[in-house]
Amino acid sequence: MSVLAFTGLEQAKASKVAEALGVLLADFQIFYSNLRGYHWHVRGANFFTLHAHFEKMYDGVAETVDELAERILQLGGVPENRFSRYIEQSNLRETHNVSNANEILNDILESYRLLIAQERSVLALAEEAEDEVTIALVGDLLASQEKDIWMIDAFRG
Repeated sequence: MSVLAFTGLEQAKASKVAEALGVLLADFQIFYSNLRGYHWHVRGANFFTLHAHFEKMYDGVAETVDELAERILQLGGVPENRFSRYIEQSNLRETHNVSNANEILNDILESYRLLIAQERSVLALAEEAEDEVTIALVGDLLASQEKDIWMIDAFRG
């Protein structure tokens, strides 16, 4: 029996939420991969600070990826696991061998801009579906990202 039979969410609306979460999952998988690269390649006077921060960030994103995939399953969807599909679905672009701290921080802020736009799309669908669990999940993501944006902006001066 489906989880939805117990939660009372409508299948059609839940499917739309799951589909939007699938795009967000792709976005976060690309973001995770980019953060790993930033962690490996960053250079300069702020290496120690940024290297450690990027590791915390990608560890957090790895947890988010799992939460998103599990939520998709709870909504009756099937989370994607192929990077070839993530690249096709994601709003984010892959980066490679970026070592300049300012360029990295700008890339991260742009990634947040795109993630937040997709999250707001998910929120609109979740609100329509009366899906409080997805609303809470995405709300927590937004709160964390807004704080990180503020911190990155303060770090850049």
